[in-house]
Amino acid sequence: MTRILLRAHKDPFQVASPRTTFRKNLIGDNVGNLLFSSASYKLLHTDGTEISVGKLNGGREEAARINAHADHVVIPLANAFRPSYAPALDRMSETIEALKVPVTVLGVGAQLNLDGKVDRLGGMRDSVTRFVRAVLERSPSIGVRGEFTERYLTGLGFQDVEVIGCPSLFLRGPDLRVEKRMPALSEASRISLNLSPYVPGLGPVVERHTERYPNLRYVAQHHDALGMLLSSRHRSTVHPTDQSVLPTHHAHPLVRDGRTSFFVDPEPWLRYLAGFDFSFGTRIHGNVAALLAGTPAMVLAHDSRTLELARYYDIPHRTITAVRPDTDAAELYAATDLTAFNTGLGERFDRFADFLGRHGLQHVYEPEQDPSRFDRRVAAVRWPGDVGRKAPIRKLADRVATTLQPRPEGARRPAAA
Repeated sequence: MTRILLRAHKDPFQVASPRTTFRKNLIGDNVGNLLFSSASYKLLHTDGTEISVGKLNGGREEAARINAHADHVVIPLANAFRPSYAPALDRMSETIEALKVPVTVLGVGAQLNLDGKVDRLGGMRDSVTRFVRAVLERSPSIGVRGEFTERYLTGLGFQDVEVIGCPSLFLRGPDLRVEKRMPALSEASRISLNLSPYVPGLGPVVERHTERYPNLRYVAQHHDALGMLLSSRHRSTVHPTDQSVLPTHHAHPLVRDGRTSFFVDPEPWLRYLAGFDFSFGTRIHGNVAALLAGTPAMVLAHDSRTLELARYYDIPHRTITAVRPDTDAAELYAATDLTAFNTGLGERFDRFADFLGRHGLQHVYEPEQDPSRFDRRVAAVRWPGDVGRKAPIRKLADRVATTLQPRPEGARRPAAA
């Protein structure tokens, strides 16, 4: 029996209420994190493998427990190379440095601007170097999400760097195919919108689509948004954009009129997205979730982490600099070509599988394995539903709206994701 310790915020079969999820932050700030941790669990859950979940932030004491009870540590990561994550990265490095078992990193990424310049990560050099060195002392290579991260790490002097993307795209295996269900969008089409409230310029796009497409729904992902939907008293972190025109407060039409959804687990999220005609927005995993559900999607790439994954997988995308106030979903849908995504996914899966093999890891799509076992178990769980539809926000909307006073020009407003 091979014992794998998988770094994740929660076990993929753990059921937790939305309030517990918010209080314990079981989504790691963004429910998109659960997509790649669940995909990693499924891929590695072969016959003869036992997987447990942990966070790797306990230093040497935690490492001692891992050494005693695990044969391999697997770490799926997102945009871990960013200044705000440096303390967490240092704690993870401290744990890894005391490990005596192999360590495999699946798809870590650097968070840079669209131009890929590494200047903003100058203060992270020591933390990133320490982490990568600790991993490579226990691993033949480190898996990164895309071209920008590869270039960043080779610039730091590391050679054993492999671009493998993000495991989230393989949750449905190597044979996933996504096709358009209609030739064009109409005003009656069902559209899923995802967004990052800190990205400038989204207000006009949100307002236009809220009015034009009555069947458009905002699918939120961030911890702040969950708090806002659960309580009218929740105060979000402040983002440097005008939040009054974004669905980050109870008085916004998309929230007030019950057109906002939040799912604290991947399975009900994917089931929901399967009912849409199109998905678009700035959230990379919001659009990955749509693709996994069989729904065409386009990413509005606003930084290197979204752009490098969209490029690597040939996910239809447009940079945020090319988005105009009058950019329309129908236009984006017409430009959405999934041919390269569909034809290239198998090859990218093979590359990912080869990476696992070099690290001494099996996967469930090998001969005589059963990849459906994970899916059957997930499908049998009774998961919490749509938080947006259950939260007591609509009856509060009128009262909340009357308490919102106009703010002076340039004033900072509460934000959510």
